[in-house]
Formats: sequence, structure tokens, C-alpha cells
Amino acid sequence: MTETSRATIAELVSNPEFIDSISELAPGYDAMLCDAWGVIHNGVELFDGVADALVQFRKNRGPVIILTNAPRPSTIIPGQLDRLGLPRGAYDAVVTSGDATRHEIARRLPAPAFKIGPEKDDPLFEGLDIEFAPPEMASFIICTGMVDEKNEEPEDYRELLANLANHNLPMICANPDIVVNWGGRMIWCAGALAQIYSELGGAVIFGGKPHAPIYELACAAVDAARKKPTQRKQMLAIGDGLATDIAGANANNIDAVFVAGDGGIHRGYGSEAAIAAKLAEANVETIAVMRTLKW
Repeated sequence: MTETSRATIAELVSNPEFIDSISELAPGYDAMLCDAWGVIHNGVELFDGVADALVQFRKNRGPVIILTNAPRPSTIIPGQLDRLGLPRGAYDAVVTSGDATRHEIARRLPAPAFKIGPEKDDPLFEGLDIEFAPPEMASFIICTGMVDEKNEEPEDYRELLANLANHNLPMICANPDIVVNWGGRMIWCAGALAQIYSELGGAVIFGGKPHAPIYELACAAVDAARKKPTQRKQMLAIGDGLATDIAGANANNIDAVFVAGDGGIHRGYGSEAAIAAKLAEANVETIAVMRTLKW
């Protein structure tokens, strides 16, 4: 990256532009870390133009790593993206919060764990010799979300979480997201339970965005795809979550673009002034804001 382009980017961080095309920024970067839910899709369908944007970035600049807070191993995600219609040629690798969480779980084994979450998240535990136990026998908690995420509320778990906090069990949260936009409906995630647990005095360990472990894995995936070391300032992060995608990029020295369209969790702000105010309120920095990711 030239000194001129770096100076331009430094100016954008302090005064982000509202842009329509990621191709305006692409020449300054050699890799992209792209969020999935809220940027690429809404759990039901792909957003228009996103597949082309990812394909064109790969063709013209460098690898695309899909970086998601999904509480499942990365091996599960390509099949889900296939069903939504995203071509395999749109990305090089997937890195998940589940990947980072597995590292943290493995570090604590063979101690038994208490599990909170639906059966659909059980692939997270495949290959791990893990014993699940009731609170009085467990050494830690693994939280992947609510058992019935479409019908339950985080407050439904307060009594259980208070009991777990009384047992002084640390919680490993497999998905730091508070909510996701599922086909236009907001669905609670594991991060909402972790938030309550922390309020109750419980210790919470995160692997996903905005925390460092998932970025270490993502940067390693970029290096593997490029077959050489890559500086973090050569990477561009794309996300719709201010407290996860954008704050995580900021904390890990990666430039970020905020996607503020109706498909993300920060929908409905309308005007550019309202979006700028939200960025200031969240105390995060972006080099640009887009309604949707397009080339």
C-alpha cells in the first residue's frame, strides 16, 4: 500500500464516507474479512450484489475470509452458504466463533461442563472428549444460545444463570452476538445470555468477535491463502455489528467498513446523519459506510 493511500485511509477513519461500491476501497487492500449474517445473508436469502462483490475482490485483490460468530465449526458453514446460493468461488475460507471456542474448551478438558444451547449447535463438540454434567458437578459452562431461540427470551434464563453464578462457574460463550436479523426478525444469540451472566457476577470467556482469538485464526487463514505473511493493515473487515465486527476490527488494528442496510442488526437508522451519530455513540471507527456490500 502506498503512503498516499494510507494517508487517505487515515483521513477516512476520522471522517468515514458513505459509499456505494467496495471497489472504491479495494485497491488499498490485499485481503477481506467479511461477516456473514447481516452482510452476506439474513439467514433466509443472499443480499443482492454480495456474491459478485466477493468474487470480484478475490479476482482483483486477494483472498476473502468469511468471519462469523456462528457457534459451530467452520466446516459446517460452507454447506449452509451453498443452500443460500453463495458460490464457493466467492471466498477462500471460513473462520467461526465456534473454531475459537473449541480451542478454549479443549484447554479445559477433561473437566466436565454444563451446556446451554440447542441440539443444532452440537457439531461444536464433535471430536472433543467432553463430559456434560449438572451445575453442581460441572467445572465450567458452554453457552451456544437459547434452546428455543425463536420463542424464548434471555430473561427466561435469569434464574438458571443466577444459580450457575452462585456455583462460580466460568462461562465460555460460543457466540458473542446479542441478536441477529433472521429474515427480518431479530433472534437472540448466546451473547445476550452472557450479558446477563456477567451482570450477575459470573465470569465470561469469549473467542468470537470482537475478541482476539478469532482474529488470530482469521489472519492465519489469510496467510495460508496468500502463502505469505500479511500485515493487518493490508486487510479490510466488513461487518454490520458495531460492538462485534467494527469494534473487533478496531481492537485488532484492521480497517473496517460498516454495512448499515436493513439486512443487518442496526437497521432503520435512515439518514447518514443518524448512522454517523450511531457510530459516534458506539465509539468505533470506520473508513466507510455502505447500505449493502456491492462491487
